[in-house]
Amino acid sequence: MILTVTLNAAIDRTLTVPNFEVGFRHRSTETLTLPGGKGVNVARVVKTLGQPVIATGFAGGRTGDRLIADLNREGILSDFVRIEDESRTSTAVIDPTTNTVTEINEYGPEITPQELELMREKLEYLTKAADVVVLAGSLPRGVDLDIYAELITLLKGQGAPVFLDTHGEPLRLGIKAGPDMVFPNRVEAEMIIGYEFSSNDDFVQAVRNLRELGAVSAVIKSKLGCVAQLATGSGSRTILGRAPRVDAVSTVGSGDAMVGGFAVKLMEGASQEECIRFALACAAANALTPGAGVFSAADVRRLEAAVELEEVAAV
Repeated sequence: MILTVTLNAAIDRTLTVPNFEVGFRHRSTETLTLPGGKGVNVARVVKTLGQPVIATGFAGGRTGDRLIADLNREGILSDFVRIEDESRTSTAVIDPTTNTVTEINEYGPEITPQELELMREKLEYLTKAADVVVLAGSLPRGVDLDIYAELITLLKGQGAPVFLDTHGEPLRLGIKAGPDMVFPNRVEAEMIIGYEFSSNDDFVQAVRNLRELGAVSAVIKSKLGCVAQLATGSGSRTILGRAPRVDAVSTVGSGDAMVGGFAVKLMEGASQEECIRFALACAAANALTPGAGVFSAADVRRLEAAVELEEVAAV
């Protein structure tokens, strides 16, 4: 079973608005509303791929009620900590004429110390049955920036690999706690490493640096694919992955699809190459339709063969 943890869960609204311009009145031609937040998106991916998953996190107010009810309708098992404050709503506007996406994300609810303690207790209990734990997304208000580092330290002793997918200071502090996998995108990794990447060598050096900072293995996501440095029994391997080209409708959630796909294959005992190949196919399939983590498993199988992998020498 895969456990996903979304401390700042949301209701995600995706609006399709042709010829979108700031300052004008528009009508959406399509609207898609789903439970969201990065960990929830990962849970949707795992469910789509036919593996058991439980989504947890914080949920509050009418938005939290809807989030849990909609997860139930999707058939995704959940066990959230109920909180007093209102869960957030996030909005993405897709303009199909320019192939652009505009995102507006609320900060999220205020979490009390008592609610945070309930989350710690819940995670200790749920992780006992987990094969992989995914900590993902931004932080709500009232939570210290080192919360992911604290949770990684708490959960590492339980035996399940712990994945971390976040950004900024929570990512930097979380890496120091030694997660089994980190999945920053290019911009997030550049902020941690301290310089912009201009070549494959820069990416290779960056995944190495992420491991030196504390991560056991690291994957940097990019528009073209990923660069991964994965721990082995005798050291590590560095793999450059190129995703198949697709006519993208929306790339929102493609990074989450990649994390979910990797977690599923890891749980199934696949090789490192198979994990990366499958993860990139999930990311590409996600881009074919609106909605984070919304795709067809058949598209993943079709795209998997088009993923290109190359093992490269570490810098």
